[in-house]
Amino acid sequence: MNDRARKHKYIVYSISVAIILIVTLIAGIFPKPFGSYAQTLYSAITNTFGWLFLVIIFILDIFLISLAVSRYGRFKLGDDNEEPEFSLMSWIGMLFSAGLGVGIVFWGVAEPLSHYLHSPFPSKASGESAASARLAMGYTFFHWGISQWSIFAIAGLTVAFFQFRKKRDGLISTAMEPVFGESYKRPIRNIIDILAIIATVMGIATSIGLGIMQISGGLHHVYGVPNNNFTKICITLLMVIIFLGSAITGLNRGVKWLSNINIGLGAILLIFILIFGDLRFILESYTLAIGDYLRHFVEYSLRISPYTGHNAWIQQWTVFYWAWVISWSPFIGGFVARVSRGRTIREFVICVLIVPPLISFAWIAAFGGTALKIALTQNDNIAQLVDKDYTIALFELLSKFPLADITSAIAIALIYIFIITSADSTTHIVASMATGGLTHPKTIHKVIWGVLIGAVSIAMTLAGGLTSLQTASVVTGLPFSIILLLMVFSIMKALRREPIEHFEMTYIEDDKDYSIPLEKREMEENEDRHKD
Repeated sequence: MNDRARKHKYIVYSISVAIILIVTLIAGIFPKPFGSYAQTLYSAITNTFGWLFLVIIFILDIFLISLAVSRYGRFKLGDDNEEPEFSLMSWIGMLFSAGLGVGIVFWGVAEPLSHYLHSPFPSKASGESAASARLAMGYTFFHWGISQWSIFAIAGLTVAFFQFRKKRDGLISTAMEPVFGESYKRPIRNIIDILAIIATVMGIATSIGLGIMQISGGLHHVYGVPNNNFTKICITLLMVIIFLGSAITGLNRGVKWLSNINIGLGAILLIFILIFGDLRFILESYTLAIGDYLRHFVEYSLRISPYTGHNAWIQQWTVFYWAWVISWSPFIGGFVARVSRGRTIREFVICVLIVPPLISFAWIAAFGGTALKIALTQNDNIAQLVDKDYTIALFELLSKFPLADITSAIAIALIYIFIITSADSTTHIVASMATGGLTHPKTIHKVIWGVLIGAVSIAMTLAGGLTSLQTASVVTGLPFSIILLLMVFSIMKALRREPIEHFEMTYIEDDKDYSIPLEKREMEENEDRHKD
């Protein structure tokens, strides 16, 4: 490594660490002012730039679907004869676990119940009605569907293409070369890499914070453990110790094993609800919600109210979700790229956009749908309880069924392992980004970033709870949304530069059909010209 590269690494590393430390210290030392300022900043950004988040994500949806069905879909993320590193089941498990596993467990019950009480369209359906329940399920599917995963897909696809096919490093700045030129200035590269690191850390801090809040709330709701700062700190410290131990073992062992455990625990809870809940209702609500989701996809994707100015609901939910996922996309991009080597672009896009959303839909229909039925038919106050405290949503639902203590313990273990898996993966990717895109960063760098991630997570959680976590996502997600949009142009320019021998073309000569690589055909034509 030359001196300029070492200097680049040092600048990116030191500035990123400094910014995260400053934010952590301010949030930890001045929690109340920090929380108040976070609320003001969150409102200002969502009011001004909410439309931008919606437009960019819709563009990503259309682009990726078009790319998958195009001729470019046959390219591999690696050499042409390279086989996938992980089996299909392990790959999907890692995609789902490292994606938004924590989020779906947190919001899978809380979000449908919240929309049921506070309808997304008050003029069409009043709260606490069958109509609002249907809207709640369809809108929740939208928030956890293709749009969310298109953000992960574009980042992962771009990074994987350059890292494994073009044999470059895994840095976001490198993936921008087709847009800015291969020799674009180092200060701009540094800014992009620093922004990617900060966005990743704040994105994972949001997810870890949600998980910590849910575990603490569940322990208090089910087992009477005090839901205070001391409990949250203890949960975080134990998490840091475990995920650092896992991170040190490497992706082939730690993350893979934890991801498989996640799938097992999640399947146990899902099967439990399917057995003890109303299976017919769950299947019917799943089917109807899929239909509503597809029918209203464009409307929900671009929903804004410039004439009335009533955008509070969109800002609280859709804009927050998109900003949160965008802020986490550098990590998901790096991690999904890392585990997707050897897959074709078509396989990558289809699996990332379809499989994890379908799994999320099954979870939402089972848990969220069951909670909605209880609220509708049993005159139960579950919706009101959850509206006051989102962290108890899953545990309040499980308390309505047999073996509540056991299933709640499984739920807590599931959430905790989801947090560890996400933090484990993030530690690896952030350490890689901070050290110039190394595929296997040193253990010391994983430890440093693991400790920083744990520290900022607990600081943000204690400073302002959900509001501070949401603000961290929105602030870092806004500038990175522009980078995601630029990735569309970057990957298309790179694909168009690929050697033409990868495509085949059929042509007719002497009443016979030939299907040969274009490069070979051109060589033969050139030889014929020379002979003539």
